[in-house]
Amino acid sequence: MADGYLGPSPLLKPSSLYTFPFTFSPFSGSPRSLSFSFMASNCSSARHCSCSSTSSSTTHQPSILVFSGGTAFNGVVEELKNLTTRVAHVLPVSDDGGSTAEIVRVLGGPAVGDIRSRCLRLSGQSTSEARAVRILLGHRLPLDARRAKSEWYEIVEGSHELWQDVSKPYRETIRAFLAYFQDQILRRSDEHFCFSNGSIGNFFFAGARIFFQSLDAAIFLFSRVSEIPAESFVLPVISTNERLTLGCELSDGTVIRGQNEISHPTHGSMQPIDKDASSAPALPSRIKRIFYMSSEGSNLLHEVFPTVNPTVLEQLRSVDCIVFGMGSLFTSICPSLVLLGVGETISSQSCPKVLLLNGTHDRETCGLSASCFVTAITDALNRTYGDPHNCLKNPPNKYINTLLVPKNGLIPMDKESLASQGIFNVVTVDSFPDPKLGVLFDPKSLIQALSNLLTDA
Repeated sequence: MADGYLGPSPLLKPSSLYTFPFTFSPFSGSPRSLSFSFMASNCSSARHCSCSSTSSSTTHQPSILVFSGGTAFNGVVEELKNLTTRVAHVLPVSDDGGSTAEIVRVLGGPAVGDIRSRCLRLSGQSTSEARAVRILLGHRLPLDARRAKSEWYEIVEGSHELWQDVSKPYRETIRAFLAYFQDQILRRSDEHFCFSNGSIGNFFFAGARIFFQSLDAAIFLFSRVSEIPAESFVLPVISTNERLTLGCELSDGTVIRGQNEISHPTHGSMQPIDKDASSAPALPSRIKRIFYMSSEGSNLLHEVFPTVNPTVLEQLRSVDCIVFGMGSLFTSICPSLVLLGVGETISSQSCPKVLLLNGTHDRETCGLSASCFVTAITDALNRTYGDPHNCLKNPPNKYINTLLVPKNGLIPMDKESLASQGIFNVVTVDSFPDPKLGVLFDPKSLIQALSNLLTDA
């Protein structure tokens, strides 16, 4: 791991401290000059202050863009690395469950849980220190609030055993942003922050985002300390420092506010979210559309129209394959599709456009067939039920031309309806049963199927 110090302020007094301009441009069109504190003992600024270019050994790899949430697709991320590391992971920033909800409640800002989750899956494991950093940033505090707070202080103070294999420069870098996060909490004297089940990675991420006032900068820093390959991108579909709230309209006219209330209602509990498909009661009617809602002021049902991260559109124009990942269809996939410009860009590309069909229904998709999944994605990209002046009229096969389906999956395969949508390439992939999550893709078989598609394209 690196032997330089990056942080808002040193927690331990360094022998020599320099401040230098850092050219930052991995996710934006124009470079941004940032200043980082840097511990100068035994360090090489050239090695630690510039983003490494894509290795020549990876340039022959196919490039893929994946729309997904922070959970379901994680199961195949490791296997995907064997096919390519040239992957742009596009994730929503509207998750309001778990420890993310507490961070957003007290400190505001976008939800970082899905992004943190994907960053950890992509992080390096080649050295003992890389593994130690991954374990640290993936650690969750106990559910008991007192024990959680006590353990949190041990981590911030640097006395916790999780720091054992983390070198001093990286330890002080990570601690600096954790301490900054703690400082921001203490400044909100009118709010009580609950550390129960808190994610250390979420706390680090939130501290970095607030310090830099940039979600992109926080992702870049997280990517550096967790050794994510330079050619892999973790992209928030909306690059913002503001809180985003997801809403849905049901076919009976009911409006539900908040991603968690749509997919996994917890009624305010701090217990870990149960992703079991049968753990939540069914919705009163099917979801008609997903949209963004105001988080400010008295008119909380007001619809808002955030702007898509321009880097997402840039990546869509250049990749060899576009993948709609499995997972929560309406709260993980569709929030990235309803934004102006996404449908236009995807429909203009001629590459493989692949839907990874879920193996099991959940609260959001109860009763849906395979063609219904396609219709939902098409409606989101066409913005069918939004502003009529911004609607598209593209047919389904402009967005999806291939379905990968898990063997023995429980979603009805209505091939005639798919054919009427212009989708004829349906590939069955080996699967395995999970006692809680139902039928899941076998990761190795899924990535092999993707590889075959790219070879034949």
